[in-house]
Order: sequence, then C-alpha cells, then structure tokens
Amino acid sequence: MFLEDTVSGFLLFLATALGAAVTALWAGMALWTWRDIRARSRDGLAHGAATLLVALLNVFGLLVYLMLRPRETLAEAYERSLEEEALLQGIEEKPMCPGCGRPSQTDWQVCPYCHTRLRKPCVQCNQLLELAWTLCPYCATVQVAESAPRPRRRGAPQPAPLEYIEGEGDLE
Repeated sequence: MFLEDTVSGFLLFLATALGAAVTALWAGMALWTWRDIRARSRDGLAHGAATLLVALLNVFGLLVYLMLRPRETLAEAYERSLEEEALLQGIEEKPMCPGCGRPSQTDWQVCPYCHTRLRKPCVQCNQLLELAWTLCPYCATVQVAESAPRPRRRGAPQPAPLEYIEGEGDLE
C-alpha cells in the first residue's frame, strides 16, 4: 500500500510538472509570436491573427507563422530606407569640372585646378550664367556671343577683360 501511494504521488507530481512545462511553452510561444509580429508589422489584425494561430495550433501554428511572417522588422526596413536615401544623395548630381572632373562650385567662373571656363558673367547684371545660355534669367538681357565683337553703346564703359594668371596658362 505504501509503495502504491508513493508511485501514485510520483506520477501525479510528474504529470503536474509536465503539464506546467507544456503550458509555459505554449504561453511562451504565443507571447514570442505577439512580440515578433509587433516588431514586423503595424497591422493590429495581423498581430491578433498570428498570436491566435500560435495559441490554437501550438507548434504547428508557430511553424506556419514562421513561414508567413514578414522578412524584416520595421527597424530593419527603416534602416534600409535611410541607407537608400543616403546612397541617392551620394549619387545626386554634383557640379563637376568638364576639364578635369574635380568637384566645382555653382558660383565659380573658372575651375581653380585646370582653368577651364565653367560659367560666364551676364553682360548686364554680372550674374554667373551657364556658357550655353543666350539669355540671362536674372535680368532678361540677351547675351552676345563671345566670338562676335560686342556692340558698344555710346558712353558705356568697356567691360574689363578676364585676367591672365601668369605662369598658369590662358583661360579656356
């Protein structure tokens, strides 16, 4: 009789411990699924559906969830979008000298490295213009081609010539 009570108590303890372990594993899987889907989606319906799937189907539900869950977390998607934006800014067109390929500034008239002419001043307002422009967008003055002699108005001062930098070649 004593042996039967001992074996019966041991089996009851073993069944209780096994039941507690299975219940803890089941609750842990449901809680892990809840946290994981919240990190991967903003959709409340998806949060509830994934957690319910794992809670009802246990290990099989977890396997189905692992197959269907989004690949990346919201934080990873945000970091990837920041990286893409940084790459696009790096690719963004920056002014370069056509002569030497070095970076230039939009307010430079001449490249300081190779002396290639980058822009020309407007004959009226002296704003820097692209070389191909024939009309100043700032003052609407028609630009005269540089190869043709400029018509002079009576009493108008003659424009100052571009300076020659001694020992560094002519402006192109």
